[in-house]
Amino acid sequence: MVARRGLRFGIGLAVVLGSLVTTPSSTAARTVPPSVARLTGQGWVRIDVGDGETCGIRTDRSLWCWGYNFAGELGVGDSIDRHMPTEVRGGLGWASLSVGAVNVCGIRLDHSLWCWGDNEYGQLGLGDKINRDRPTRVAGYWARIGVGTFRTCGIRIDHTLWCWGSNEFGQLGVGDHNDRDIPTQVGTGTDWARVGGDGYHSCAIRIDHTLWCWGPNDAGQLGVGDRVLRDTPAEVGAGWLLVRTGIHGYTCGIRLDHTLWCWGFNGAGELGQGDTRKRLSPTQVGRASWQSVDAGGGATCATRTNSTLWCWGLNSEGQLGLGDKYEGYNRPTQVGRGATWHGSNMGGYHSCSLRRHHELWCWGWNYYGQLGIGEHLSDHLVPTRVGPVRDGGG
Repeated sequence: MVARRGLRFGIGLAVVLGSLVTTPSSTAARTVPPSVARLTGQGWVRIDVGDGETCGIRTDRSLWCWGYNFAGELGVGDSIDRHMPTEVRGGLGWASLSVGAVNVCGIRLDHSLWCWGDNEYGQLGLGDKINRDRPTRVAGYWARIGVGTFRTCGIRIDHTLWCWGSNEFGQLGVGDHNDRDIPTQVGTGTDWARVGGDGYHSCAIRIDHTLWCWGPNDAGQLGVGDRVLRDTPAEVGAGWLLVRTGIHGYTCGIRLDHTLWCWGFNGAGELGQGDTRKRLSPTQVGRASWQSVDAGGGATCATRTNSTLWCWGLNSEGQLGLGDKYEGYNRPTQVGRGATWHGSNMGGYHSCSLRRHHELWCWGWNYYGQLGIGEHLSDHLVPTRVGPVRDGGG
């Protein structure tokens, strides 16, 4: 299974800016299970998925992580895997988070940024390459964060864009190919609004809704009509609402009119076009109205404006949630029959999504317990609820 993870662990990303301040939080127990009493009755408001790990923020603004923990990416003070949600000590007050290949970053309600996990390329932004197994503060005040594959990009509250970590293919957008172990400003603009996580390449949206991408472009994942690498942001076009960069060289985004568009690599049908042909520029996916999308390791899931969930692409571990491991889903296919989904989050080989009433459901690969259901570590081919009630369904 380790070789499988190498698909995402091959190159760099990170996330952070400034000086480091370690948390004053208490040491997380190495063998004590999570507080089930605390977990019971608390819903979820944010969730993000990595290669073999998952993290989420609950309604009381506490932070919980579970799954793979080799580099301390669960933030609980050790390197022991967890099969159920385990609280990241340090108090309440978490606002958002982003989970990368083997590191995590989160922003608190006071706009402080904290990162932890693997730091081989300086992707924690702390000025060194030392791993952290607890949240460690990055200087500055932040509004958005997007952790990718060994590189991280974030937007500060002044709307400036900063990136750090691995930069072999120009994915930091700073005009060269040198790694950075502290946040480095991308250009001089003060009008950045959103930034995409995951992937080796990077994309971000400005306040005027123009989309810009940079980094490796061997499959056309930058969406600029060619396969030429860019080490500074290149404009894709106007009218964009959100963007997500996939791990295996593709990108998906939603425009202001709620149409969905994907481009780049398409070996498993992850672009949703009914074939496996690459696209060098944004190509519309169907004619439906979409609310959210996430691009993972060759699999894509999105929610429509009617709250139905649809997935397509790679399905080797059941990560599409369709009840099988059939590899022929190259167009959006509905997951279950419910219309209660709120967003979707794709990892390397597993997926999670929130439902009505703050419920969390996960499915797919479960080798490290990343589904958080605390049972045997077999794959789950349909959405399975995380929490006190462990029923499956869709």
